[in-house]
Amino acid sequence: MKELIELDKKHFIHPTTSIMEQQEKGPKLIVEKGDGIYLTDKEGNAFIDAMSSLWNVNIGHGRKEIAEAAKEQMEQLAFNSTFSTFSNEPAIRLAKKIADLAPPSLNAVFFTSGGSESNDSAIKLIRHYWKIQGQPERNKIISLSRGYHGVTAGATSATGIPQFWDMAGHMLTGFAHAKTPYEIGTTASIQSIREVIEAEGPETVAAFMAEPVQGAGGVLIPPSDYFKEVRKLCDEYGILFMADEVITGFGRTGTMFGIENWAVEPDLMSFAKGVTSGYFPLGGVIVSDQIHEVLKEKSQGVLFHGFTYSGHATGAAVALKNIEILENEGLVENSRLMGEELLKGLQSIKEESVIVGDVRTVGLLGAIEFVQDPATNTRFSPDLKVTSRMIEALHERGVICRGVTYDGTDIVCFSPPLIINKEQIDTLIERLRQSVLAVQQELESQSVKLS
Repeated sequence: MKELIELDKKHFIHPTTSIMEQQEKGPKLIVEKGDGIYLTDKEGNAFIDAMSSLWNVNIGHGRKEIAEAAKEQMEQLAFNSTFSTFSNEPAIRLAKKIADLAPPSLNAVFFTSGGSESNDSAIKLIRHYWKIQGQPERNKIISLSRGYHGVTAGATSATGIPQFWDMAGHMLTGFAHAKTPYEIGTTASIQSIREVIEAEGPETVAAFMAEPVQGAGGVLIPPSDYFKEVRKLCDEYGILFMADEVITGFGRTGTMFGIENWAVEPDLMSFAKGVTSGYFPLGGVIVSDQIHEVLKEKSQGVLFHGFTYSGHATGAAVALKNIEILENEGLVENSRLMGEELLKGLQSIKEESVIVGDVRTVGLLGAIEFVQDPATNTRFSPDLKVTSRMIEALHERGVICRGVTYDGTDIVCFSPPLIINKEQIDTLIERLRQSVLAVQQELESQSVKLS
């Protein structure tokens, strides 16, 4: 362990990590194995993976079927380039399968290696779509504050969380952000989008993009009428609507794709994460028949965009087996049912505690907010580091989850594997209850005034 810790500090630059903290404390965990909803570290400590690692291990850890599917495909054909019309059967079959699962009007797929690449690809395809129709000035993308779309150049620019811009600045121009419906509702948020469109010039706006549920922003679930109004607004201005399904796709929200919860069809959807449940890096963009027709008719010459691993044969085989498991084991429906149980548990904790504000779930995507006074929604001072305390309290009790503190919020997010059962939900809730009450008692002992 000592050797691994020192090697980690010396040689491994971790993503989305405090490098100073890593150098001071070393890795938080060195994970040895995964099984179902659990991760076990090299010292034998088991943890509930209440985040599915990064919202993505939908079918749970340690599925030997996936390993077998990868082995069989690697033995036959591990990889071949799909540039210049070369192809392979798993990629073809996966494109067809995803088209079958997607909303009816979306039937053509461009493959990538992950979510950030998928959103960058969607942005480029959107701009190309308008350019080949003689409208190159339509190149602006509007997204939402607190939205997260990835860390590549375009995805970072579309992301509406300022902390992600601080590292290297805005990578690209042509991006604008409207207000999220979180805390302000549909009417004000739609008006904000309209104002941004008008300010930028409607003739210059190519698309509006948003996550069906803003995941990294704090599991912000939109009002029931929000996306129908978004669709109307996009149609009014003749701009494309893109749904970022990187987190919400493949059963996470109790439907195959998150946007289905609001009965709206976008023009494009990006996906990644749950398509392989993290067993292989793979993502993509699904486009509508109308967009595909324009590309087929007017995109002359070579489409100069693609990744080495676009349509990776082994990745596609893994994705097909993963989707087969999702369907055969009824995990999309289980996500819906267990999400209801998770919400009941969060509500029960809210009734017991004086520091719990809003609790919310859609499928197995949930969050609990902590506030100093739930009656007035008064937030804690950031100096109190309530979210960090909560994450550490949960860690001490064998639960891995994620905290969000953007805009002064204290939010803990949950996204457990879709295989989780009622007994495991109850265990997770009990550990959360103990953690909440322990942090509440700690705050009271420090004379923090609570409601």
